[in-house]
Amino acid sequence: MVGNYDAIVVGSGPNGLAAAVVLQSQGVKTLLLEGKETLGGGTRTMELTLPGFYHDVCSAIHPLVASGPFFPTLPLEKFGLEFLHPEVLAAHPLADGSAVALYKSIEATAAHLGRDEAYYNDLMHPLVNNWKELSSDFMGPLSWPSNPMGLAKFGIKAIQPSTFFARKLREDSSKALWAGMAAHGIQPLTNLATSAIALVLMCAGHYGGWPVIKGGSQNLANALANYFKSLGGEIQTGKMVQKLSDLPNAKAILFDLSPKQLMDIAGESFSSLYRWQLNRYKYGMGVFKVDFALDGPVPWLAEEARKAGTVHLGGTLEEIKTAEAKIWRGKYTENPYVLVAQQGVVDTSRAPEGMHALWAYTHVPAGSTRDLTEIIENQIEKSAPGFKRLILAKSSMNTKDLQAYNPNYIGGDINAGVQDITQIFTRPALRVSPYRTSAKSIYICSSSTPPGGGVHGMCGYHAAHRALKDLF
Repeated sequence: MVGNYDAIVVGSGPNGLAAAVVLQSQGVKTLLLEGKETLGGGTRTMELTLPGFYHDVCSAIHPLVASGPFFPTLPLEKFGLEFLHPEVLAAHPLADGSAVALYKSIEATAAHLGRDEAYYNDLMHPLVNNWKELSSDFMGPLSWPSNPMGLAKFGIKAIQPSTFFARKLREDSSKALWAGMAAHGIQPLTNLATSAIALVLMCAGHYGGWPVIKGGSQNLANALANYFKSLGGEIQTGKMVQKLSDLPNAKAILFDLSPKQLMDIAGESFSSLYRWQLNRYKYGMGVFKVDFALDGPVPWLAEEARKAGTVHLGGTLEEIKTAEAKIWRGKYTENPYVLVAQQGVVDTSRAPEGMHALWAYTHVPAGSTRDLTEIIENQIEKSAPGFKRLILAKSSMNTKDLQAYNPNYIGGDINAGVQDITQIFTRPALRVSPYRTSAKSIYICSSSTPPGGGVHGMCGYHAAHRALKDLF
């Protein structure tokens, strides 16, 4: 590749796109490279089952796109991005056929929590009221916060293991809802700071919702790419970078890649200490995913689940805690936590009229090749009798398939590194700036940097600002 560029961004996931937008908006001539033919990384949408059924390959529901500090500041609606908001953000079916649910309204959510109503109101209102400041403070590297007292109050709650925090809840249904939220962290619920995952997702929902992107998550990548090009940026796809010499000269190179890929491409340019740090970086559990083409909506017993964009399955707090702990230890369970996205409740463009494209995954040991399609089907069937009869076609992806689809997903880890207390702010290495590598012109901007996984673009945003301060 040849050309004259100030900066190059390698990888077009949300963080790579965010970094490219920041750089180009500051007058830095930027080239964005993507190894695949299609942009998007974890936000691609494909026909995986039958023609006319559009499935989000990884990221499906987008609370942090709608309420994060960066993406809402961009004019992405002018470039085709449209949010659709389910009436129920997330539902958690219970054994008796009922469900507990997260609504955009704090009061509506609390009203269904029985003895926990007052506590939930008191917990959420201060956090949501200060969301803009709080999200800017904790969605990035360690720095002096704009709201120290507010962040301290949040941090005291967020640092707790989700199982410990749950002791404040009196209703089993409230505890189940909480467990379903915390399990998005893809780690044992007994780990420190797993409460942060649940609090962030709930607060983001109450602030901006848990929207579906009309037509598929691919349209987020398309909108970001088209905005970037409108600023004068250049994009090349089908350009898989194998080594630094594959790239044209530039003052800054930002990699939206995992530490493993970064080492493969640029390891020889790094100090021995930095190579040692990257080689010690920890990846987490993997994911097994199934997409279904359905001859109708999922027949959930609970009305809340029929209206929800997201459904969490797995039972009680104790059941989810037990399942996640087993998987962390490399074992399997017949009663796993399953996350279901049913975009068709608000987006009729995802499937032919009257039909639905359903998305579901469960956590598995890293590198697992075991087929859990039937187990996922059984989990859905328990709360939606008759579900299996609606299946027209299905497509499964194990951890190796996911890593082949997106090389950042090492061992099927869609967070590109476990987000436990040891790697929240120090991912991928303990440095003054986590976005700098030991090579002056090379930066890492993937979700292997703070604040970690989630479609929010903040890893790319902060990495680009670091490069701007250092080099431009």
